[in-house]
Amino acid sequence: MLLYLRLLRESLAFALNALRNNKLRTFLSLLGVTVGIFSIIAVLAAVDSMDRQIKEQLSAVDKNTMYLKSFSFGPSDIPRWKRQQFPDVEYNEYQYLKDAVTMADQVAFQIFTKSEIIKYNEKSASDINVVPVSYEFTDIQKLDIPTGRFYNETESVSGTPVVVIGYEVAKALFGDDNPLEKKVRMYGQKFTVIGVLAKQGSGAFGENNDTAVFIPVNFLRRKFGDHNDFMTPIIIIKPKAGYTGEEVKAEVTYKLRNYRGIKAGDIDNFIIDILSGFTDMIDEIVGNLNIGGWIIGFFSLLVGGFGIANIMFVSVKERTNLIGIQKALGAKSKFILLQFLFEAVILSFIGGLVGMFLVWLIAIGITKMLDFEFVLSAFNIALGSGLSIAIGLISGILPAISAAKLDPVEAIRSGM
Repeated sequence: MLLYLRLLRESLAFALNALRNNKLRTFLSLLGVTVGIFSIIAVLAAVDSMDRQIKEQLSAVDKNTMYLKSFSFGPSDIPRWKRQQFPDVEYNEYQYLKDAVTMADQVAFQIFTKSEIIKYNEKSASDINVVPVSYEFTDIQKLDIPTGRFYNETESVSGTPVVVIGYEVAKALFGDDNPLEKKVRMYGQKFTVIGVLAKQGSGAFGENNDTAVFIPVNFLRRKFGDHNDFMTPIIIIKPKAGYTGEEVKAEVTYKLRNYRGIKAGDIDNFIIDILSGFTDMIDEIVGNLNIGGWIIGFFSLLVGGFGIANIMFVSVKERTNLIGIQKALGAKSKFILLQFLFEAVILSFIGGLVGMFLVWLIAIGITKMLDFEFVLSAFNIALGSGLSIAIGLISGILPAISAAKLDPVEAIRSGM
């Protein structure tokens, strides 16, 4: 054991000496390993961070939750021209499905609409995301409302001008004052603030409840009607416990086809997306991004491996006389082999450490500048370290073997 520790110490000394004596050559050779490890770990860390944030946000929603609408969130087998002919879902269909679908736990109606300016006295906040939804929404997608409450069924059905505001909206309009029961103005009308959302931060898809306000969907319907270019309705359905998304989707499809009078053999003129399918799509995208990172990193590591091998061959040539003396004094070939292998691993490991250090610096910078938590996990650090060691072993094996096979007499003679 002491022999190997001594071997490791001497190899470290030789490696550091190579770094000091041949700075430019060593820098250029290690650059490949540094770039390779940086490329792989940076991509994996970024993808892992994005995946973790998406999964955390979606964890508040049942994966079997489905969205009924006239458009598709992702790729579809239905031609685009055909989908453009689909009618929008309607409020009366939401009411019908709410009573007719036996497997549904909650059914909510939501409208996607344009952003607005919200005012309070002389203060205003612009580019506010208005989210008109029915009262069931908060039972489907949990909203953290530490101050106040969400609107109830009566307020939702009647379209009462009440509003639940995001954290940043509350700060912009009221500062440290209590916003509850204050009157804010939107759409040329006053709304009573009944709740304030907890601070959330930006979502993985750019959404941000901190700069959003929630209002009863029937207020917007009563003011503008049901058919406007700036209003896109959807119906959100949460299945009861014990039922799968596909089972509920089948029942919703059957009931809505009957309600719309779609004939047997005709395609559905609506689209139902299940959240679990969306998460599967995210997993596929994450997998493809990881593969891309490995491909980019592989070529960089290949260059880095050749660089390490070049350093080691040069090191063997420069120390041929010393190797001959070591062998003449009784050093075994295994000792020489391990000495150069350790040196290659240490050089490669240094390059990997620099690469991971750069990723760590970028992670800190992105986390501070953007509202996004970029995490360099322990697994990624271990992976980067393992790859560095592997590259060192692979790159150093041939130079180490050539050093171990040197004839001591010839080796000493070559240095004279």
